[in-house]
Amino acid sequence: MSSSLRSRMRDRSPGLGAGLAGGALAAGLGLGACAALVMLLWVSSPYPDSGPGGALHVAAALWLLAHGVELVRADTLSGVPQPVGLTPLLLLALPVWLVYRAARDATDASDEPDGPPPVPARTAWTGVVLGYLGVGAAAALYASGGEPRPEWPWVTVCLPLLAGGAAAVGVWAGCGRPHRPFSPGLSPRWVRGPLSGADARRRLGTAARASGAATAVLTGGGALLLGTSLVWHGDTARLAFTELTEGWTGRFTVLLLAVTLIPNAAVWSASYALGPGFALGSGHMVHPLASDPAPLLPPFPLLAAVPDAGPGSPLNWAVVLVPMAAGVTAGWVVGSAAVTPARPWLHWSAGRTLGVLALAALTCTVALALLAELSGGPLGGSALSRFGPLGRLTGPAAGLWVLLLGTPVTLTARAWRLHALRRTGVLPPRRSRPAGRRRSSLAWLTGAGEPPAVEATPSVTEPAPEQEEELYDFLQTDTEEAADALAVPRASQESSGPRTPEAADTVPHQPPAEPEAPAPEAPSRDPEPTEALAPARTPEADPDPAESDSSV
Repeated sequence: MSSSLRSRMRDRSPGLGAGLAGGALAAGLGLGACAALVMLLWVSSPYPDSGPGGALHVAAALWLLAHGVELVRADTLSGVPQPVGLTPLLLLALPVWLVYRAARDATDASDEPDGPPPVPARTAWTGVVLGYLGVGAAAALYASGGEPRPEWPWVTVCLPLLAGGAAAVGVWAGCGRPHRPFSPGLSPRWVRGPLSGADARRRLGTAARASGAATAVLTGGGALLLGTSLVWHGDTARLAFTELTEGWTGRFTVLLLAVTLIPNAAVWSASYALGPGFALGSGHMVHPLASDPAPLLPPFPLLAAVPDAGPGSPLNWAVVLVPMAAGVTAGWVVGSAAVTPARPWLHWSAGRTLGVLALAALTCTVALALLAELSGGPLGGSALSRFGPLGRLTGPAAGLWVLLLGTPVTLTARAWRLHALRRTGVLPPRRSRPAGRRRSSLAWLTGAGEPPAVEATPSVTEPAPEQEEELYDFLQTDTEEAADALAVPRASQESSGPRTPEAADTVPHQPPAEPEAPAPEAPSRDPEPTEALAPARTPEADPDPAESDSSV
């Protein structure tokens, strides 16, 4: 009985248990990491403001803030609640990675032959999300009794969105990254063209790679600008540690907070290089043309990298090199993928190549707009209600830079690769079109008139029956099939109707009478049998040499 029970337990379909446990474990690990860090800082602080309960409330609130949940501080000097919604992007990466790992592990199949079957993707995703949301709801309830407290509308939106998205990617990776057969109808018509689904998938993949490369160059260039400005204003950044707090514990806390906000500052710098800049207070924008930060800002180390107030200088304008590099990178990726050496005859046209670049620019627009919105947020009311870049301006600016700078690079890279393949003989050389064909093509594109009509060739006078008989006399000794084939045109030329074989045999052969007038001149050469039997070719059936050249 025990062996039968073990066999049934081994062969049964796995349920939600593994997914629920994985999701709860992922939430517990993230919450525990925040709690351990806060408790360490609280224990090492010489002047703790509250007991361990207050530190745990802060840890739960900080974990929720890492998910994008906006917090509210009710205990202020003015008595007016102040929002805190600036999410540290480095802390955001922790819950995303934990949920992803939990969902991927929940769908992994056992390598043992007698192991349990793999968990269905829908079951694993549901279990992980429910387990994570259960712990998240408990943490939100606990943080609501402390200071700062979370806003419940943000909790109901941000927690399910993050858990569901990260779990979906983890389940997809755990199942081996499957994909359904691509339908060309899912992509825009100006991208896919009249080609197969495989080619449309390659175009979408190229657009995704180009967009990712452009986004990486923008954020990496922003981080480089941030580091350069911090080194340039090194004295101001160093004084910020001593002005904010005293003691190594407080300074370590400020340093730790600055490190978690470095990805945010890199996105701010990227928005500054793109042109829209970022806000340092409501109505106070900082961009390459002018810098207008809000007065009485706290001496935070990362704020030392902000340019001095006043109009921009040529040194500030030099930051346009970052979006230029992003546009060139995206253009090079698309232009290189337009012509593949393995299958050069399937290269993309110039229009389709620019369509892929436009899709990459659109994807980069969405990515930068999302990063700009996540990297900023309020730090209070009134003048502190807005900190960071504006997504509605940063995203379109990134897409415009990629499209404008990537277009010439894309066309140049495509033309250069085609020229190299033609020079090495992989592709046939490009031939010039005749002038008449070029004019007809231009008229067709502009719609100015119809293509010139082709003049009909003069008809050739059909030979008389006697001449036809002489032409085909040499075929009389051929096979019976040839004789039957010759009998068809002869019978069709008789005006008195079809003749039977008996009537044809009874009619004696009469020699042709002497013509009164000279007979028409015979053609210069005798037609071949196949030419005599073939139908006359019309001018429309003749292929146009220009069209064959253009198709090559």
